[in-house]
Amino acid sequence: MTTPALKNNFLPPGLVSNLQEALSNRKPAAGSGDDGASSKPDEDSAQPSSSGNEPGEDDGRPIILVTNSDGIESPGLSFLVDALVREGTYNVHVLAPQSDKSTSGHSLSLKETVEVASVEVKGAVAYEISGTPVDCVSIALSGALFSWSKPLLVISGINKGSSCGHHMYYSSVVAGAREALINGVPSISISLNWKKDGSEEKDFKDAVTVSLPIINAAMRDIEKGVFPKGFSLDVEVPTSPSANKGLKVTKRSLWRSTLSWMAISGTRNQSAARFSGSQPGFGLQFAQLSRDASAAGAARRLSTQKNNIEVVESVGALGKSDFKRNVKYFRAEMVDKEHEEKDEDLDFRALENGFVSVTPFSPSLQLDPETETAALEWISSALLAGQ
Repeated sequence: MTTPALKNNFLPPGLVSNLQEALSNRKPAAGSGDDGASSKPDEDSAQPSSSGNEPGEDDGRPIILVTNSDGIESPGLSFLVDALVREGTYNVHVLAPQSDKSTSGHSLSLKETVEVASVEVKGAVAYEISGTPVDCVSIALSGALFSWSKPLLVISGINKGSSCGHHMYYSSVVAGAREALINGVPSISISLNWKKDGSEEKDFKDAVTVSLPIINAAMRDIEKGVFPKGFSLDVEVPTSPSANKGLKVTKRSLWRSTLSWMAISGTRNQSAARFSGSQPGFGLQFAQLSRDASAAGAARRLSTQKNNIEVVESVGALGKSDFKRNVKYFRAEMVDKEHEEKDEDLDFRALENGFVSVTPFSPSLQLDPETETAALEWISSALLAGQ
């Protein structure tokens, strides 16, 4: 029997029947009640507006987009956004991963549904997403989420841990800045040289104090139209930001940690989704419902044809019907090691010596001579002249 809600629709009868069967097979979530009210999506968070009516979205101030790799709740992001908002001169927008994506590199979610949910950040327009920092920047610059598609500056950070040397290839905080650069938007990546046994959360606040003059200088010259094109800045803040010895223009080193793989016991950890508690978002729920409906239709067709088909079980070339997989689990860790490079102008050496390392880089991570000259001239005149 067709329910009143579906009686006068224009959907094909077969699809209606499949949807009804899929819905009837679903049990209400524990504690949700029989009316299913708690499973109703929050329209404000499930349907982010791109109409330009968001608070502060189009107020005439220059737009800064902030993302990071440690996640929306990380202290590095929180202290940075708070400082930018308190400056009062910027229209701050935030789009960051909902969980830690620190070593996802330049990965993009091409074959996955990415969920975007609004979050409350005082003085800023903010969203968290289920994807990577590159997804964050790509979605923001696409015009699909915000009414604009090109901020004046993209800031990726502040990351917990340095991105010096070969770590740049793993680093998704650098990748966020690089994605902006690829799309023609100036960008800065910022990392704090966090030490497990020596750093504190307040160090992120001090790292913001160190980074803010660099951000302001870049924004000033971008607005004037004199900021050179073709490069981003990678800013590495030393372990004790408040005791730093000043800025230093550095070169990309060959420094890297040793990647150590350890065998672990037990089953894989299933990460629980934070969106809507432990429940998937509305878009994912609807996609699952569509799959269930398709399965119901397929099962019905199979049932009607059962008398006319012969069921054949595939047992493989050697007649083995079952293959018992041997499953093992491993976890990778970065282990610091000593490096023999002695050049004091290398990024990791500057950090070790207490300087703030500023390294210009291109989308390919290697600057051509002309761009390198322009980058070094700007850093010298805009950042180092007042030291």
